Amino acid sequence: MDRQSVHDELERARADFRQLVESADDTVLRKPSSGTRWNNRQLLFHMLLGYLIIRALLRLVRLFGRLPRGASRGYARLLNAATRPFDEVNFLGSYAAGHTVSPARMVVMFDRVIDKLHRRLDAETEASLARGMHYPTRWDPFFKEYMTLADVYRFPTQHYDFHRRQLTLDG
Repeated sequence: MDRQSVHDELERARADFRQLVESADDTVLRKPSSGTRWNNRQLLFHMLLGYLIIRALLRLVRLFGRLPRGASRGYARLLNAATRPFDEVNFLGSYAAGHTVSPARMVVMFDRVIDKLHRRLDAETEASLARGMHYPTRWDPFFKEYMTLADVYRFPTQHYDFHRRQLTLDG
């Protein structure tokens, strides 16, 4: 794994997120996004959420990566079976947080989570980066059937870039 390229991706997303939020006024933030049920502010929170959940995903990979593959395969099947409730919670969480978390606070949260991911990535061993687990592929288009810890570090920026194209901040 090329750690520097992941660090660079994280920094690119951080700078882009800050620029997007700081250049958008309330009117633009309330505009509907393209291809989602969220407005721009809610979608920005959802993009932040992609980074916030990584810490939990990293813990899961560390746990399941030490177990027989069948354990994570069964877990992924269970999660895939719960896709509908997950989708609703995913939508409602970003919907609500997009109304309550201020854009300025989102920038602070983004900065903090990126800093934590940088430190965590630097502390990973090659062995830990190679461990993996099965993922619920129905939950996100960027979840692969089997992902290593190294793959998980790349996930939030893939998620970010996908949703970045759905923002309608520039009209």
